[in-house]
Amino acid sequence: MKREETIEVLGARVHNLKNIDVTIPRHKLVVVTGLSGSGKSSLAFDTIYAEGQRRYMETLSTYARQFVGTMERPDVDKITGLSPVVAIEQKTTNKNPRSTVGTVTEINDFLRLLYARASRAYSPATGEEMVHYSDEQILDLILRDFAGRRIALLAPIVKGRKGHYRELFESLVKKGYLHARIDGQMCEFSTGMKLDRYKIHTIDLVVDRLRVSEESRDRLMTSLKESMRQGKGTMALYDYDTETMRYYSRHLMCPTTGVAFEDPAPHTFSFNSPKGACPRCNGLGVEAVFDRSKIIPDPKKSLRAGGIEPFGPYRNNMLFALLEMLGRRYDFTLDDPVQSISEEGMNAILYGDSEPLTVDLTEFANAGGKRLVSWDGMAEWIGRNFDEDSKRGEKWREQFLVYKPCSVCGGSRLRSEALQFRIGGRNIAEVSAMSISDFADWMSRIEEHFTEKERKIAQEVVKEIRERLRFLIEVGLGYLSLSRSSRSLSGGESQRIRLATQVGSKLVNVLYILDEPSIGLHQRDNRRLIRSLQELRDAGNSVIVVEHDEEMMRSADWIVDVGPKAGRKGGHVVASGTFDDILRSDSVTADYLTGRRRIEVPATLREGNGRHIVLRGASGNNLKHIDVDFPLGKLILVTGVSGSGKSTLVNETLRPILSRKLYRSLDRPLPYDSIEGIEHVDKLVVVDQSPIGRTPRSNPATYSNVFADIRKLFEMTPDAQVRGFKAGRFSFNVKGGRCETCRGAGVQTIEMNFLPDVYVTCKSCGGHRYNRETLEVKYKGKNIDDVLNMTVNMAVEFFENIPSIYQKLRAIQEVGLGYLTLGQPCTTLSGGESQRIKLAAELSKRDTGSTLYILDEPTTGLHFEDIRQLIDVLNKLVDRGNTVVVIEHNLDVVKVADWIIDIGPEGGAAGGRVLAAGTPHEVAAVEQSYTGRFLRQMGALTGL
Repeated sequence: MKREETIEVLGARVHNLKNIDVTIPRHKLVVVTGLSGSGKSSLAFDTIYAEGQRRYMETLSTYARQFVGTMERPDVDKITGLSPVVAIEQKTTNKNPRSTVGTVTEINDFLRLLYARASRAYSPATGEEMVHYSDEQILDLILRDFAGRRIALLAPIVKGRKGHYRELFESLVKKGYLHARIDGQMCEFSTGMKLDRYKIHTIDLVVDRLRVSEESRDRLMTSLKESMRQGKGTMALYDYDTETMRYYSRHLMCPTTGVAFEDPAPHTFSFNSPKGACPRCNGLGVEAVFDRSKIIPDPKKSLRAGGIEPFGPYRNNMLFALLEMLGRRYDFTLDDPVQSISEEGMNAILYGDSEPLTVDLTEFANAGGKRLVSWDGMAEWIGRNFDEDSKRGEKWREQFLVYKPCSVCGGSRLRSEALQFRIGGRNIAEVSAMSISDFADWMSRIEEHFTEKERKIAQEVVKEIRERLRFLIEVGLGYLSLSRSSRSLSGGESQRIRLATQVGSKLVNVLYILDEPSIGLHQRDNRRLIRSLQELRDAGNSVIVVEHDEEMMRSADWIVDVGPKAGRKGGHVVASGTFDDILRSDSVTADYLTGRRRIEVPATLREGNGRHIVLRGASGNNLKHIDVDFPLGKLILVTGVSGSGKSTLVNETLRPILSRKLYRSLDRPLPYDSIEGIEHVDKLVVVDQSPIGRTPRSNPATYSNVFADIRKLFEMTPDAQVRGFKAGRFSFNVKGGRCETCRGAGVQTIEMNFLPDVYVTCKSCGGHRYNRETLEVKYKGKNIDDVLNMTVNMAVEFFENIPSIYQKLRAIQEVGLGYLTLGQPCTTLSGGESQRIKLAAELSKRDTGSTLYILDEPTTGLHFEDIRQLIDVLNKLVDRGNTVVVIEHNLDVVKVADWIIDIGPEGGAAGGRVLAAGTPHEVAAVEQSYTGRFLRQMGALTGL
């Protein structure tokens, strides 16, 4: 390859990379593969991407760099041929409640522009299409419709407001006006005239009275302009003959009722702008309301006995004195059961009373005596007595709340005015709630609803929206809707959304680096994803994908295989070349691709223990009121295409039901009718994809809690006993035993202002984290720092005679992470490693034989060999009598299941049904199941 057509990485030493040299072709689809922890991400993200990002930062001025910070140069000798780099990772999912699929993909921006320029407004009162006129058009209409009639031109100056308006009338008289139409009656102004200040009034100022004729055209025009000025763009006409009103406006207006709207702008349709957001929920679509069932868990209890949970049992304080006075007003006592209090009385307790209460303050305040005290209700009392900024106060308050769709906007997030603008009978909220597939279908026919003028205006915007929708459908996200919150997306979904956005941005000569984009994708959707990546490449970009998927490797132009093992035994390039070159190499990846090694299908399936959990009538999100049977004592796989309803069934329905039953959790399951058999499960363990440590101080030893046992062991050594050291002395997070110069970090950070921060080994402790006295305490010749620098494999041998420590370390070793050091910061672990550390932490705990484990795509970040180890671990759990429920697409895991529940057939609204439930053989025989289809194709290869 010519030098200008390649990216050359020379001498890369980041994390576990062993001073490697790699040549990667540009403008190609390149897959970087290898075992979990072998150094793939270190090469792709921490070396190539980090250097590309650093070079971009270097182009900024010194002044700008002080605000954005500076990047540390990766530990590499030289990188050549680097283009501008864009990384599409899994970790950057937006947790902002205002972020939706529409805002992330920028389709919302185009959609708002489309509605601002090409929609039509309809009156909320009559449903008629609203109109707006120029002054000349209004004049022509009046001359045509009211020729020869006696009329008054009016300016609406007060619309439905309270007040006496004396000053307004005086100022109008001074300006020479004599008449007004007040609350539907024509009146003449009189001296000192005023209205009832407590009633709602509507005042229309009479600007002119005349008979309409062609001769009065000039006078009409002058009076019309004055009416528009006084009425701020709106005027009315009163016909004396029929005593009816007609409204005209320069703005959008209902011709019958005179309801007028401002002309729409893009921000009118934005729930992130005060101009468009619903005033009740501020554009969030949900509001927190107090849940009566949580506030009054037992209606038979009295107020004195603590019948209202937030108030607690009776205490001699101001609160109960107020409740006693409320009781006198609404006829209840503190000893009456809460259920016997009248609805009026209950509303007064919960939401406040309009009139103040007379309370004797002698017992509660220095300034005694009877005082009038207002009672604003329980919600106000909770807010006043508990600091909302404190985590504890907020958590206590949260337990009484339930989040419901906003009572004003119904969850649409927008003001009612914005919802009156429609295209083809649909407003922007209805369009955003459609699945992307349905929306794309509607957009393909949108021209039918436009006039010629609207078609010209909307042409470019429609083209842009269609293009972006096509990319979203191509990466397998047609089941999502634009209004779907970004917080509810899985890592794979959010990554593919960003991929679609990048494909739509049409950049060229960019280096894209993706982190396992196939996560969460069914095999059926994989081809579409690969096509999108090839489209990026064909547009003139370079694409590097960190991936384990066989189909992705077969489609790649070039593969870099990192290994041979993981951790310290990895970090080398074991093979590099085309797919055929990799097949000829002697690597673990090649062994699996050629079939020299394979994950075997078990000869017999487990019978289970004969018990079942049966969930009936599950109807959350897109589930179609389904009944699902989970046979216990088996390895159960829940499969189906992306968006079919797997996570809704397992994570949002089954898991919360069990956690509420077993742990009294506050999680609310999605709707279901009933559940049977949960008495057969006495423990629930959930292993999900969330990161395990956000600071470098978190490490495998602290997360698995083995470090606490190691510190206790050091406390019991003769050296520690003599010195009087306790277990806390051996923690690097608290004062006492740690080195105070570096605060137990082992390195000191030197700030270089305009250059990256430099980390230097601490001079006081030499990078050992602890002070000299602590390091003098030894167990079997090793101090606490030596133990933290051991790999898990070494530590298993070292602590083999200490059961509490050995058991936890053995669990980490069993999930294939023996190469990690005990003190390795969790921030440097890959996604697959983090999930397996969680799994190991749960495995080390004692299971009950009736434990239910729920795993959400545990093969994330795992190589074929890692998957084999994972399956061994899951089989051990099931062999001990437990039940394991796994949401998974990986066919190597699916084929070894005892029971498969396949949901589909499609994603979104077209999914949510149980297509098949049974053994892999039974599911493979179901024609409409995509999972069954791929199992059949695999059967020829694996003897399924």
